[in-house]
Amino acid sequence: MRRIATLLAAACLCTACVGSVLRSDADAPARYRLDGPAVEPGGTTLPLAITVARPRSPLSLDTDRIAVTTPGLGFDYLAGARWSDPAPQMLQQVLVDALARDARFATAVAAPSRVPTDLMLDVEIVRFEAAYADVGAPPTVMVEFGVNLVNVRSGRLVTSFRIAATAASASNDRGSVVAAFEQATDQALREAISRVAADAAPKS
Repeated sequence: MRRIATLLAAACLCTACVGSVLRSDADAPARYRLDGPAVEPGGTTLPLAITVARPRSPLSLDTDRIAVTTPGLGFDYLAGARWSDPAPQMLQQVLVDALARDARFATAVAAPSRVPTDLMLDVEIVRFEAAYADVGAPPTVMVEFGVNLVNVRSGRLVTSFRIAATAASASNDRGSVVAAFEQATDQALREAISRVAADAAPKS
């Protein structure tokens, strides 16, 4: 009986070692927040106010847990780590801050807001995960957003497009994975903001 118990304990320890990177039951998780791209003012300021709606997402991403995909269509969350807020809420604020720093819109606010606005930025989170080809190797972060810009006054769709970006994590630890999220998100948001500002500008 003692030998059987010892073998079972060893098997459990081995399983824990293999799955430790992705285990979802870690205590006292570390909290991480994305700062967004450190953009400089991007040109002539449009006399327009833009509001950023809370991004839409699948239920699996509407959480403060950091999503990962694993081989064989597996889905899990990074162990011992959380976003500072649910991912859609965090990305909403990152977008507002980036638009304000870019300064190509006179005003940028998060919805709901009492500030009257001309445009609404509606974002769908399609992918926001660290993809593991092998659970023992560093993942590649996949970020994909569907972007819609709507004229609030007329209800007209001004522009609609998708943005995707990837970033390889330097190593298989939480800090490196979050750094890859920052890199991929920054790349996607820079391109999205540039396209939104260009499409919102009056056409000559």
